[in-house]
Amino acid sequence: MILYPAIDLKGGQCVRLKHGEMGQATVYNPDPAAQARAFARAGFAWIHVVDLDGAFAGKPQNAEAVAAIHGAVDLPIQLGGGIRDLKTIEAWLGRGLSRVVLGTAAVKNPDLVREAAALFPGQVAVGIDARGGFVAVEGWAEVSSLPARDLALRFRDAGVAAVIFTDVGRDGVLAGVNVEATADLARGLDIPVIASGGLASVDDIHRLKTREADGISGVIIGRALYDGRVDPAEALKAAA
Repeated sequence: MILYPAIDLKGGQCVRLKHGEMGQATVYNPDPAAQARAFARAGFAWIHVVDLDGAFAGKPQNAEAVAAIHGAVDLPIQLGGGIRDLKTIEAWLGRGLSRVVLGTAAVKNPDLVREAAALFPGQVAVGIDARGGFVAVEGWAEVSSLPARDLALRFRDAGVAAVIFTDVGRDGVLAGVNVEATADLARGLDIPVIASGGLASVDDIHRLKTREADGISGVIIGRALYDGRVDPAEALKAAA
Protein backbone atom coordinates (compact mmCIF):
# COMPACT_ATOMS: atom_id res chain seq x y z
CA MET A 1 0.00 0.00 0.00
CA ILE A 2 1.32 3.41 -1.01
CA LEU A 3 1.13 6.32 1.42
CA TYR A 4 0.70 9.75 -0.17
CA PRO A 5 1.58 12.64 2.15
CA ALA A 6 -0.46 15.65 1.11
CA ILE A 7 0.61 19.19 0.35
CA ASP A 8 -2.44 21.40 -0.13
CA LEU A 9 -1.59 24.80 -1.55
CA LYS A 10 -3.38 28.05 -0.75
CA GLY A 11 -1.72 31.36 -1.50
CA GLY A 12 1.58 29.56 -2.07
CA GLN A 13 1.56 28.05 1.41
CA CYS A 14 1.06 24.53 2.71
CA VAL A 15 -2.32 24.40 4.47
CA ARG A 16 -5.01 21.99 5.63
CA LEU A 17 -8.72 22.65 5.39
CA LYS A 18 -11.64 21.37 7.46
CA HIS A 19 -14.51 19.85 5.46
CA GLY A 20 -13.01 21.43 2.36
CA GLU A 21 -13.89 24.95 3.51
CA MET A 22 -11.40 27.55 2.26
CA GLY A 23 -12.31 29.79 5.19
CA GLN A 24 -11.10 27.09 7.59
CA ALA A 25 -7.50 26.84 6.48
CA THR A 26 -4.60 26.25 8.87
CA VAL A 27 -1.13 27.14 7.58
CA TYR A 28 1.34 24.41 8.46
CA ASN A 29 4.34 25.46 6.42
CA PRO A 30 4.88 28.66 4.42
CA ASP A 31 7.53 26.83 2.37
CA PRO A 32 5.98 23.91 0.39
CA ALA A 33 9.35 22.88 -1.03
CA ALA A 34 10.76 22.47 2.48
CA GLN A 35 7.71 20.39 3.37
CA ALA A 36 8.28 18.18 0.36
CA ARG A 37 11.90 17.64 1.38
CA ALA A 38 10.77 16.66 4.86
CA PHE A 39 8.42 14.06 3.40
CA ALA A 40 11.21 12.71 1.20
CA ARG A 41 13.58 12.42 4.16
CA ALA A 42 10.89 10.55 6.07
CA GLY A 43 10.90 7.86 3.40
CA PHE A 44 7.67 8.45 1.52
CA ALA A 45 7.66 7.29 -2.10
CA TRP A 46 5.09 9.74 -3.53
CA ILE A 47 3.75 13.22 -2.81
CA HIS A 48 0.15 14.27 -3.35
CA VAL A 49 -0.29 17.96 -4.18
CA VAL A 50 -3.53 19.94 -4.48
CA ASP A 51 -3.81 23.46 -5.87
CA LEU A 52 -6.76 24.54 -3.71
CA ASP A 53 -6.96 28.00 -5.24
CA GLY A 54 -6.90 26.39 -8.66
CA ALA A 55 -9.77 24.07 -7.77
CA PHE A 56 -11.99 27.08 -7.07
CA ALA A 57 -10.68 29.23 -9.92
CA GLY A 58 -10.85 26.47 -12.52
CA LYS A 59 -7.26 27.02 -13.61
CA PRO A 60 -3.80 26.70 -12.00
CA GLN A 61 -3.07 29.30 -9.31
CA ASN A 62 -0.04 27.91 -7.48
CA ALA A 63 2.24 26.99 -10.36
CA GLU A 64 5.31 28.53 -8.71
CA ALA A 65 4.83 26.49 -5.53
CA VAL A 66 4.22 23.29 -7.51
CA ALA A 67 7.40 23.90 -9.49
CA ALA A 68 9.32 24.47 -6.25
CA ILE A 69 8.03 21.18 -4.83
CA HIS A 70 8.97 19.32 -7.99
CA GLY A 71 12.43 20.86 -7.99
CA ALA A 72 13.02 20.07 -4.33
CA VAL A 73 12.55 16.29 -4.41
CA ASP A 74 13.27 13.33 -6.64
CA LEU A 75 9.89 11.72 -6.03
CA PRO A 76 6.85 11.14 -8.24
CA ILE A 77 4.21 13.81 -7.69
CA GLN A 78 0.50 13.65 -8.41
CA LEU A 79 -1.30 16.96 -8.74
CA GLY A 80 -4.95 17.95 -8.66
CA GLY A 81 -6.85 21.22 -8.58
CA GLY A 82 -7.85 23.47 -11.47
CA ILE A 83 -6.94 21.00 -14.22
CA ARG A 84 -9.84 21.33 -16.64
CA ASP A 85 -8.41 21.05 -20.17
CA LEU A 86 -5.92 19.09 -22.24
CA LYS A 87 -3.52 22.02 -22.54
CA THR A 88 -3.13 22.18 -18.74
CA ILE A 89 -2.69 18.42 -18.51
CA GLU A 90 0.01 18.48 -21.19
CA ALA A 91 1.73 21.39 -19.48
CA TRP A 92 1.94 19.74 -16.06
CA LEU A 93 3.06 16.36 -17.36
CA GLY A 94 5.49 18.08 -19.68
CA ARG A 95 7.10 19.72 -16.64
CA GLY A 96 7.84 16.31 -15.21
CA LEU A 97 4.94 15.62 -12.85
CA SER A 98 4.07 11.95 -12.73
CA ARG A 99 0.28 12.12 -12.57
CA VAL A 100 -2.57 14.59 -12.83
CA VAL A 101 -5.85 14.21 -10.98
CA LEU A 102 -9.07 15.23 -12.73
CA GLY A 103 -12.03 15.90 -10.44
CA THR A 104 -14.50 18.52 -11.64
CA ALA A 105 -13.47 17.73 -15.22
CA ALA A 106 -14.43 14.08 -14.70
CA VAL A 107 -17.99 15.17 -13.96
CA LYS A 108 -18.38 17.98 -16.46
CA ASN A 109 -16.15 16.77 -19.30
CA PRO A 110 -15.74 12.97 -19.12
CA ASP A 111 -14.47 12.87 -22.71
CA LEU A 112 -11.44 14.84 -21.54
CA VAL A 113 -10.59 12.08 -19.05
CA ARG A 114 -10.80 9.44 -21.73
CA GLU A 115 -8.73 11.45 -24.19
CA ALA A 116 -6.07 12.29 -21.61
CA ALA A 117 -5.88 8.71 -20.31
CA ALA A 118 -5.31 7.46 -23.86
CA LEU A 119 -2.65 10.08 -24.59
CA PHE A 120 -0.85 9.70 -21.26
CA PRO A 121 -1.17 6.06 -20.09
CA GLY A 122 -0.66 5.64 -16.35
CA GLN A 123 -0.53 9.39 -15.74
CA VAL A 124 -4.19 10.34 -15.31
CA ALA A 125 -6.23 9.70 -12.19
CA VAL A 126 -9.85 10.52 -11.44
CA GLY A 127 -10.59 12.31 -8.19
CA ILE A 128 -14.02 11.54 -6.78
CA ASP A 129 -14.92 13.77 -3.85
CA ALA A 130 -18.22 12.96 -2.17
CA ARG A 131 -20.54 14.45 0.42
CA GLY A 132 -23.13 11.98 1.63
CA GLY A 133 -22.30 9.67 -1.26
CA PHE A 134 -22.81 12.33 -3.97
CA VAL A 135 -20.05 13.91 -6.03
CA ALA A 136 -18.82 17.36 -4.99
CA VAL A 137 -17.22 19.61 -7.62
CA GLU A 138 -15.68 23.06 -8.08
CA GLY A 139 -13.35 22.69 -5.09
CA TRP A 140 -16.14 20.91 -3.16
CA ALA A 141 -18.23 24.10 -3.30
CA GLU A 142 -21.02 22.36 -5.24
CA VAL A 143 -22.65 18.97 -4.63
CA SER A 144 -24.07 17.28 -7.70
CA SER A 145 -26.88 14.74 -7.94
CA LEU A 146 -24.44 12.13 -9.24
CA PRO A 147 -23.64 9.19 -6.93
CA ALA A 148 -19.92 8.59 -6.47
CA ARG A 149 -20.17 4.97 -7.60
CA ASP A 150 -21.89 5.96 -10.87
CA LEU A 151 -19.09 8.40 -11.68
CA ALA A 152 -16.43 5.79 -10.99
CA LEU A 153 -18.12 3.26 -13.26
CA ARG A 154 -18.04 5.70 -16.16
CA PHE A 155 -14.27 5.32 -16.28
CA ARG A 156 -13.79 1.64 -15.56
CA ASP A 157 -12.65 1.03 -19.15
CA ALA A 158 -10.98 4.40 -19.78
CA GLY A 159 -7.47 3.37 -18.78
CA VAL A 160 -7.12 5.73 -15.83
CA ALA A 161 -4.29 4.98 -13.42
CA ALA A 162 -6.30 5.31 -10.20
CA VAL A 163 -9.43 6.64 -8.57
CA ILE A 164 -8.89 8.88 -5.54
CA PHE A 165 -11.96 8.71 -3.34
CA THR A 166 -12.38 11.46 -0.74
CA ASP A 167 -15.10 11.60 1.88
CA VAL A 168 -15.29 15.38 2.12
CA GLY A 169 -17.16 15.28 5.42
CA ARG A 170 -14.16 13.61 7.04
CA ASP A 171 -11.42 15.57 5.36
CA GLY A 172 -9.19 17.53 7.71
CA VAL A 173 -11.08 16.63 10.90
CA LEU A 174 -9.31 13.37 11.87
CA ALA A 175 -12.59 11.46 11.95
CA GLY A 176 -11.08 8.27 10.55
CA VAL A 177 -11.09 7.01 6.98
CA ASN A 178 -14.44 5.82 5.61
CA VAL A 179 -13.04 2.36 4.96
CA GLU A 180 -16.34 0.68 4.15
CA ALA A 181 -17.41 3.24 1.55
CA THR A 182 -13.97 3.15 -0.03
CA ALA A 183 -13.93 -0.65 -0.15
CA ASP A 184 -17.46 -0.74 -1.59
CA LEU A 185 -16.37 1.59 -4.38
CA ALA A 186 -13.17 -0.34 -5.06
CA ARG A 187 -14.91 -3.72 -5.32
CA GLY A 188 -16.92 -2.57 -8.31
CA LEU A 189 -13.90 -1.37 -10.28
CA ASP A 190 -10.86 -2.78 -12.02
CA ILE A 191 -9.02 0.44 -11.16
CA PRO A 192 -6.81 0.90 -8.06
CA VAL A 193 -8.54 3.09 -5.48
CA ILE A 194 -6.69 5.53 -3.23
CA ALA A 195 -8.48 6.42 0.01
CA SER A 196 -8.57 10.03 1.18
CA GLY A 197 -10.15 12.08 3.93
CA GLY A 198 -10.00 11.74 7.69
CA LEU A 199 -7.01 9.49 8.36
CA ALA A 200 -6.42 9.93 12.09
CA SER A 201 -4.00 7.21 13.18
CA VAL A 202 -1.96 4.22 12.10
CA ASP A 203 -5.02 2.11 12.94
CA ASP A 204 -6.66 3.54 9.83
CA ILE A 205 -3.79 2.23 7.74
CA HIS A 206 -4.13 -1.21 9.32
CA ARG A 207 -7.87 -1.18 8.56
CA LEU A 208 -7.27 -0.22 4.95
CA LYS A 209 -4.62 -2.93 4.62
CA THR A 210 -7.23 -5.56 5.43
CA ARG A 211 -9.21 -4.36 2.38
CA GLU A 212 -6.41 -4.40 -0.16
CA ALA A 213 -8.03 -7.39 -1.84
CA ASP A 214 -11.03 -5.17 -2.58
CA GLY A 215 -8.78 -2.91 -4.64
CA ILE A 216 -7.58 -0.26 -2.18
CA SER A 217 -4.02 0.51 -3.22
CA GLY A 218 -3.10 3.56 -1.16
CA VAL A 219 -4.15 6.35 1.17
CA ILE A 220 -3.53 10.08 1.36
CA ILE A 221 -2.37 11.43 4.72
CA GLY A 222 -2.74 15.08 5.64
CA ARG A 223 -3.53 16.68 8.97
CA ALA A 224 -2.55 13.61 11.02
CA LEU A 225 1.04 13.97 9.77
CA TYR A 226 1.18 17.70 10.35
CA ASP A 227 -0.27 17.42 13.85
CA GLY A 228 2.12 14.61 14.77
CA ARG A 229 -0.65 12.08 15.35
CA VAL A 230 0.95 9.71 12.86
CA ASP A 231 4.66 8.93 12.95
CA PRO A 232 5.98 8.55 9.37
CA ALA A 233 8.17 5.55 10.17
CA GLU A 234 5.34 3.75 11.94
CA ALA A 235 2.93 4.56 9.13
CA LEU A 236 5.28 3.28 6.44
CA LYS A 237 5.89 0.11 8.41
CA ALA A 238 2.13 -0.48 8.71
CA ALA A 239 1.63 0.11 4.98
CA ALA A 240 4.38 -2.36 4.11
